[in-house]
Amino acid sequence: MGIISMESSRNFEAMETKAVVSTVIGNMLEWFDFSSYAFFATILARLYFPTGDASTALIAAFAVFGIGLVARPLGAIFFGRLGDIKGRKFALMISMPMIGFATLAIALMPTYEQIGVWAPVCLVICRLAQGFSAGGETGNVIAFLVEWAPQNRRGLYGSFSNASSVSGNFIGSLLAAALASGLSPASLVSWGWRVPFLIGGLVIAPLGFYLRKNVAETPIFEGAVVDRGSAVRVHRTSVWTRGFKTACITSVQVVAFYTFLIYVPSFLTVHGKISASTALWMNSGALFVQIVCILGAGRLSDLVGRKPLLLAASFVVLLLSYPVFSLFVASASVPLVTLGVIASGAVCGVLSGVCPTTMAELFPTYLRTTGMSIGFGLTTAIFGGFASLASETLIKLTGSFSSPSYYVIGTSIISIAGLLSIRETAHSALE
Repeated sequence: MGIISMESSRNFEAMETKAVVSTVIGNMLEWFDFSSYAFFATILARLYFPTGDASTALIAAFAVFGIGLVARPLGAIFFGRLGDIKGRKFALMISMPMIGFATLAIALMPTYEQIGVWAPVCLVICRLAQGFSAGGETGNVIAFLVEWAPQNRRGLYGSFSNASSVSGNFIGSLLAAALASGLSPASLVSWGWRVPFLIGGLVIAPLGFYLRKNVAETPIFEGAVVDRGSAVRVHRTSVWTRGFKTACITSVQVVAFYTFLIYVPSFLTVHGKISASTALWMNSGALFVQIVCILGAGRLSDLVGRKPLLLAASFVVLLLSYPVFSLFVASASVPLVTLGVIASGAVCGVLSGVCPTTMAELFPTYLRTTGMSIGFGLTTAIFGGFASLASETLIKLTGSFSSPSYYVIGTSIISIAGLLSIRETAHSALE
């Protein structure tokens, strides 16, 4: 019996490792596809929104970026419910090809000069498809990882979701920086910006689908004995309440990330005193620091709890956002601005490392992906998707280059209120 038990244990551990690795790699690849748009926003603004004014064109380009995230709640509802009914694996297998086709379409899309107004229209359609797919990715990935995790390492396993998505952003940022440094400005505008989208559509999406096809469903989902209809009826009210709390708790994580690590490279190029290639290299360094902090914070939350880390990081964002943006516009010192960008990445890492498992622990098994996907999808659509647009609009309205910090500060207050309304869940069994 002992030999059989040991063999079964080894088989389970092998399944667990394969499931976690495949999910992490697939998520990383999908977010490489989704975020590539932001790193070439200034070029896309010129090619698809030729208004004659750089700031107005950038606002239009970031509006399309935000539209992609507006589609996330719809994808969250569809893929979240699909993950709760058919399984996390089934939902994740469908989302990957969808984003791959949309990414490839962007790579091959004609510009405004070639087809006129149809160019931005087609760009919007592709971003909607990307956003719809990404909306179902987050909840199912987090549930998949947390449900495979040992109880005392749920924080660490949950952090793999954001560590992998930021890794996708990191790889995209590195590639964008390398292209901006290695190509002439004319070549970058002519064809260089298309390279990440081609890689995403032709290489990444097929690889991600293959990895996900060959993993097992989570034991918690397969072994649950709760009647699904009863679970939905019993928990329907509490799910909406918990979904609202999820939206509040994660608002600062979403806005801090999309402001400091997605918007700031363009901000430094257009409004600051930093070149495009230098800003992208800075951002790549900040994303790397964020990945390290995500994993460290996830593991630490298993020991000290989720709430203390999230509250501390939210207060740091509340107090330091304005000084950091003031530094970005006032200083011509590359090392000093780099320090500010990297410090922002570290704080974002703490938030991104702890939020995923905190969300997962709020919901019961048969409503976990639905609840997380809707709550986080609405947060991303409302707060994160238009963070860049809101930041540029605030600058235009106020004339102050530090005004984007007001948006970040507001969401940190919302998150602190949400965190104070929940109980600590780190040391309890999954519901």
